[in-house]
Amino acid sequence: MRFRQSKLYEKPTIDQFDFNFHNSRKKQKTKILKLLSLDFILHQKDIIFIGNPGVGKSFLGKIIAYAATQQGIKVLFTTTMDMINHLVAAEADHSLLKKLNYYRSPELLLIDELGYLPLGTQGSNLLFQVISERHEKKSTMITTNLPFADWGNIFDSTTVATAIADRLVYNSEVLILEGASYRKRAKKN
Repeated sequence: MRFRQSKLYEKPTIDQFDFNFHNSRKKQKTKILKLLSLDFILHQKDIIFIGNPGVGKSFLGKIIAYAATQQGIKVLFTTTMDMINHLVAAEADHSLLKKLNYYRSPELLLIDELGYLPLGTQGSNLLFQVISERHEKKSTMITTNLPFADWGNIFDSTTVATAIADRLVYNSEVLILEGASYRKRAKKN
């Protein structure tokens, strides 16, 4: 039941993750395996995966999220833009509080692809509301292709970028994945 509610649509496991593909994966292996204990959820810690496209951020996030569903933990997977689009629509039809609660309620919220598109003023403010509501109450996992220094390019203002980053980094584990795209390698083989 938890899996269906999660919107993951796939069931990845850690044995599918190639730690030998790049040295940064080997360096992070202990941290990654520790995340699978799911203790970070009990402590309302956030997880941030940073790295170029194709290095395994989303896949790792989904592995951890799927493991959480298997432990009966309420999880929700969404891309950043899908969440923002739903929140904008909810704001337009006066159901924003209900939609904010939808993103606030899971014990683990996995927000994928932060930074691929700028959010504008409305999107930035809506994401801030979600992060602020969850801060130190529920765990949020984010995948992004941009280091924190570039988050001003995503959000409408550096003030909002700083406020979001501050809340996320305060009680979080940040993992940086490097290397070439795994998808490109898979395509060659």
